[in-house]
Amino acid sequence: MKHSRKVRFSAVLGLVATAAIAVATAASGGGQLFRELVDERESNIETDFCGVEGLTVEFATHRVGTAHAVPHGRNGLVYFGFNLKVTDVVTNLANGNSVTSFSTVRDKDQRVTDNGDGTLTILVLTTGNSVLYGENGKVIARNPGQVRFEVLIDHGGTLTDPSDDEFLEFLGVVKDSTGRSDDFCEEAVPILLGG
Repeated sequence: MKHSRKVRFSAVLGLVATAAIAVATAASGGGQLFRELVDERESNIETDFCGVEGLTVEFATHRVGTAHAVPHGRNGLVYFGFNLKVTDVVTNLANGNSVTSFSTVRDKDQRVTDNGDGTLTILVLTTGNSVLYGENGKVIARNPGQVRFEVLIDHGGTLTDPSDDEFLEFLGVVKDSTGRSDDFCEEAVPILLGG
């Protein structure tokens, strides 16, 4: 599902920013692994959800798991990884109808490339399983598998200190989702609209 990729990608970027600050203070020795427990809740409003004009929903998200980072290679470039259980409750603000998604997500930097111009290109592998439930608790869609995408990061002049890194651009999907890929929007919108 295209929308779940967007949500996963946004969650990963938020976790990278949080973890990067901790890495700068925790990774004082070479090869030392940074590990942090994650327990985050957030809420966001999205308009025109799934391309439906006027459909305004609230995303209530809860992420639990671990984030870690470790330097690799002779340059000590930092590789991040996340193991998360994510619950998203999507509620139509106009009528209170909702759907719930439970996801098990593992994100892992597969390759970090120093571009030589102050930027890093990071190839990220995201694997997992997402299951969408209707209001009655019945499974209405599934999305297991994996996807690979690349991002461009400004390393702030410090290759091995991600605390000053800044996200510049989503470079695109390198390998589309494998496995079953139900369209969550197709299943969620009728329930959210009350149909």
